[in-house]
Amino acid sequence: MIKRKELKALQDWASDGNRKPLVLRGARQVGKTTLVNEFSKTFDTYLYLNLENSKMVALFEEDNSMEELLMNICLVCGKSRGERTLLFIDEIQNSPKAVARLRYFYEEMPQLYVIAAGSLLESLINVSISFPVGRVQYLVLRPCCFLEFLQAMDKQMLVDAIQTQSISSAIHPMIMDLFNLYTLVGGMPEVVASFARKKEVVPLNTIFESLLISYRDDVEKYAKNETNKNVLRHILKNGWKYAAERITLGNFAQSAYKAREMGEAFRALEKTSLLELVYPTTTYQIPIIQENKRSPKLLWLDTGIVNYAAGIQEEIALSNDIQDAWRGRIAEHIVGQELFTLDNRPSCHRDFWVRDANGVSSEVDFVIQHKNQIIPIEVKSGHNSKLKSLHLFMDKVNHDMAVRVWSQPFSVDNVITHQGKHFRLINLPFYYLSELPAILDKLAKPVQP
Repeated sequence: MIKRKELKALQDWASDGNRKPLVLRGARQVGKTTLVNEFSKTFDTYLYLNLENSKMVALFEEDNSMEELLMNICLVCGKSRGERTLLFIDEIQNSPKAVARLRYFYEEMPQLYVIAAGSLLESLINVSISFPVGRVQYLVLRPCCFLEFLQAMDKQMLVDAIQTQSISSAIHPMIMDLFNLYTLVGGMPEVVASFARKKEVVPLNTIFESLLISYRDDVEKYAKNETNKNVLRHILKNGWKYAAERITLGNFAQSAYKAREMGEAFRALEKTSLLELVYPTTTYQIPIIQENKRSPKLLWLDTGIVNYAAGIQEEIALSNDIQDAWRGRIAEHIVGQELFTLDNRPSCHRDFWVRDANGVSSEVDFVIQHKNQIIPIEVKSGHNSKLKSLHLFMDKVNHDMAVRVWSQPFSVDNVITHQGKHFRLINLPFYYLSELPAILDKLAKPVQP
């Protein structure tokens, strides 16, 4: 069993006296049902409904009271209502009436613990479904992060050492080898569990292929018209090869599809959590404002699936340093994936920075907001003087912290830009990405006016 960090978020939700029904979001097969099943062990009664079953959907079709509905649910589940009862409605998008009932669970049965979940294209293409505004809470479940991968591999002592930032230079190569494995395998729970059990990569390909087929099948079932179906199918077949790359929507992946058709399909897939179009920002101060008219960077749900679907598993496996693999794109992709796991809010998105001046383009791989500062993050090895875009960014901000993610041990360099500004370059090994907020807190200084 993989210990997911979102279990703590569920526990916090349950202990909140003002809690609302919780809508658990995330792509298919990221472990939503498994997470709730594990969480349910702390309750007296666990009522599980899967609305892919038409008999379960029928429970919500009758025009009865909430008490009658709950009684019928208990009868179908063969369980009596306990003092602490958890109701989990899985694949809730299959019943608009079940979605509407969430409001009344909140208003009429606040003592009941209610979680709902749905996945993929069903939840967004059927526009007649809308969740009751102000009556539900949301939580996103993403693929496993590196720490969860280590726990699955029975490496809890290493997890503790990472969380206390106490990895020594002697242990560093071993941890980087494990991170390279994580980059190859990815974070899909079934894949991680299989690798932890067998310690083999080849058997994982059957799981990866099954995941890809399930995503494509959803396109076939729920696309709103034939053109939309074909565009979605094209993205899911060819788009993996463009991971961590800036793309143009028109004629994407050598297609004949127009920007409007492609944009509509990409937005649909974004809502399923399968991918994100990461748009750049040109700002130096909060809030981070995305420039939606500029070309976005394509980041997928999971790096392991990218490796398989793009046919680069062998290259990743044979690389001594993941920063050298696939022209550095896979290192950037796994960093983006780790950054995403730091935040389980549905509104969370990733950003990168660009500057266009005098026909010369500069780009910083990622920027994040930490407190009231925008922190630049570059995924690069090499000498500090080569981080030209980072220097340009640091010349404009009112703080002195920048991050370079690399394969070497942790260190902090004092750097001077070409314009004479002093700043601290935090050289962060990949395995410390989960601790980045804590590290920034430790190194923070008062902002200069």
